[in-house]
Amino acid sequence: MVVGKKHVLVIPARIRKMVGVKEGDLLKIRVEGRSIVLEPVSKDPFRVLAEVIGEPYDEEEDEKRAEKWMRDAGRRH
Repeated sequence: MVVGKKHVLVIPARIRKMVGVKEGDLLKIRVEGRSIVLEPVSKDPFRVLAEVIGEPYDEEEDEKRAEKWMRDAGRRH
């Protein structure tokens, strides 16, 4: 993979198909040591909410996290 102009990366078709990434999909990016890891973001809002809320349920804290996630998700679209 080559870093292009404006630091654009093109993910090879073989890899995109393996992980099911399509144009317009959101990806999480994180650094692990000297590696860059890209991970598809779930499109299922109930799954995302379950990840945000988790267990045990703390209504006050979980409401704040859910509201923050919704605000952040709205900025991306």
